[in-house]
Amino acid sequence: MSQLVHRPCHLCEASCGLTFEVEGERLLAARNDPSDPFSRGYCCPKGLAIPAHYHDPDRLRRPLIRRWGELVECGWEEALEAAAAGLADVIRRRGPHALATYVGNPTVHNLGAMLGTEVWRRALPSRNRYTANSQDVNPHLLVNLLVFGMQLAQPVPDLERTRYLLIVGANPLVSNGSLMTAPGIGRRLKAIQARGGKVVVLDPRRTETARIACEHHFVWPGQDALLLLALAQVILAEGLEDADFLARWGRPGVRQRLRDLLEPFTPEAAAPRVGPAFTPAHLRRLARELAGAQGGAVYARLGPCNSAQGGLAVWATLLLNVLSGNLDRIGGSLFPEGLASWLFRLPGARGSFDSYRSPQGAPELNHEYPCRILADQIERGLSDPSAPEAVFALVSFAGNPLLSVPNARRLRAACERLEFQVAVDIYPSETARLADVVLPPRSSLHEPFFDPVAPHFAVEDTARWAPPLLPPPPDQPSEYELITGLAQRVARELGPLRGARAALLRAAAAPARAVPLLVRGGPRGARLNPLSRRVTLKQLRRAPHGLAVRPLRAGRLRQRIFQRDGRLDLTPEPLLRDLERLRRALAEPPPGARPLRLIGRRQLKSNNSWLHNLPGLQAAERRCTLLVHPADAERAGVGPGAARLIGRVGELEVEVELSEEIAPGVVSLPHGWGHASSGWRVALERPGVNVNELSDEERYDPLTQNSALNGVPVELAPLGEP
Repeated sequence: MSQLVHRPCHLCEASCGLTFEVEGERLLAARNDPSDPFSRGYCCPKGLAIPAHYHDPDRLRRPLIRRWGELVECGWEEALEAAAAGLADVIRRRGPHALATYVGNPTVHNLGAMLGTEVWRRALPSRNRYTANSQDVNPHLLVNLLVFGMQLAQPVPDLERTRYLLIVGANPLVSNGSLMTAPGIGRRLKAIQARGGKVVVLDPRRTETARIACEHHFVWPGQDALLLLALAQVILAEGLEDADFLARWGRPGVRQRLRDLLEPFTPEAAAPRVGPAFTPAHLRRLARELAGAQGGAVYARLGPCNSAQGGLAVWATLLLNVLSGNLDRIGGSLFPEGLASWLFRLPGARGSFDSYRSPQGAPELNHEYPCRILADQIERGLSDPSAPEAVFALVSFAGNPLLSVPNARRLRAACERLEFQVAVDIYPSETARLADVVLPPRSSLHEPFFDPVAPHFAVEDTARWAPPLLPPPPDQPSEYELITGLAQRVARELGPLRGARAALLRAAAAPARAVPLLVRGGPRGARLNPLSRRVTLKQLRRAPHGLAVRPLRAGRLRQRIFQRDGRLDLTPEPLLRDLERLRRALAEPPPGARPLRLIGRRQLKSNNSWLHNLPGLQAAERRCTLLVHPADAERAGVGPGAARLIGRVGELEVEVELSEEIAPGVVSLPHGWGHASSGWRVALERPGVNVNELSDEERYDPLTQNSALNGVPVELAPLGEP
């Protein structure tokens, strides 16, 4: 007989509440959970597809090993021994930095994977560590580190009470909020308007979010920093800033210093450069509306982050929230309180920047190099085996860099020549198909649910724990067991002392130990985390739908500032040096609509590259299409159907879809497509094309090292044209 079990979705940070129908070891169905206090009955198609994902016949359940050029199934002991021996051999011969790791986005939503990759980092230290951060959130992490002294001190809009929301380069109706966890955000945005508030969207595309907003205005890709700084300049020039907030939380003289720094970024200088229809009067109106709102917030996300001025755009966003008096203010931008907030007080959690550099001169950020240099690090070893920090082996954890990293063709060619590769993955992805060993962990549904990260970006204070949904299979390890077990084996191959240290790390960080510690508030309990005074693990276990503790509250800013003087550093030197780069750009001609600029596109039924193998999410409608404005298509001599899209690093044959919801001069292609592996049977029916075969590794934000995946210059041409 089947039973109903309540559990949050584990696919993204929204963590929507779901009700699963379970019968023995079979997962029969999933539907929304109206009793979940956070998502309140909302869930997206991805969550409803979890049963199909769990039972997908193409999902790996046994390890694969390469024999005679082909990946074939083998036993766990054989696979782990081969993986450990191969990795240890490279480290012995080439040195510790010869081993590179790539950590994909899904690990953030799996406590065992997060802890496991941290054990791996400490047991097998290498400077060649790469994660999805440098494709996504580096600008937020670095700006938070420089301004607050803590990388995760991330304020989020108080959606439940704000009256003015300015959204820049984000589509939360599809993402459910990124660094602003808000399941069912459509209802929340409509509620802002229902109480007399206003939602304004600035984006190169009329997105799903823009369609329900009060206003939408096209902007040119990559001009977000200039636009936002022009709004800040108006607030300062017209004396609309919150002087009391600056005096209390800013450093002496910061008000005048900001006025002097932003003086060149006037609406007159910015308007011709930021969008096809902006005027100085328009920019002034937006600035005055924000400054005059009784509770307003600015939210900028992936579009600005994935530009060549990503750090400046995020800094300008924070400046606007500060200058308008809306940081740490009801209806403005507030700081969520998660059960793991006590970790912020640990020095190692605050983040690091530029403590060492790669051979190419890229500064580390949180002990990571930017993904854009991975291919170069491999190629350096191919041309000179003695090159410092050259990469000869790669381990990918729940990642598919061959679809995610700029100039994917170059990276693929480099990875094909590595000495050894291991992939920890549940699918035979494009990256996994190049590996010597593929190790698939069991499903997250076999593990307790506890997300220590997403609550720190949630628009309400929440706390959730859920037991395993299904009994674990006896012959397949969890992600934590697999990652740490392999780390221990590799370390043991390198010496008994290293093996013993890895074993201690593995035992100390086990999820069964970590969860009670996180909930309790650390070794000193509730004194470190006020939320843990109200929530215990026992309460969580008795709350199958989860706990919504209360709305966000003001007054947490003091606990989020880790600067020695207890004040915000609103003008950190690294950002000011980068500001000079933007000031010089004001002397250049406005960007205009030529050449065409390529941007990405988020889709509700996609989760990066790994849910395209499910028939229910592979709908009949075309999805991997190039959105082109009719005027641009006519100018290029193309119509609906096949065409050529040409960039500096490559060329793609794309399917053109005409749309007036894309700004003239801009084209849009979704991320995560371009499947080419024989193991994706459903995905190969509509493989699409890989947008990162056009993304350019030489386009990046010099400050944060984030890849500039948006605004890539391209040309559109008919098929067959030379």
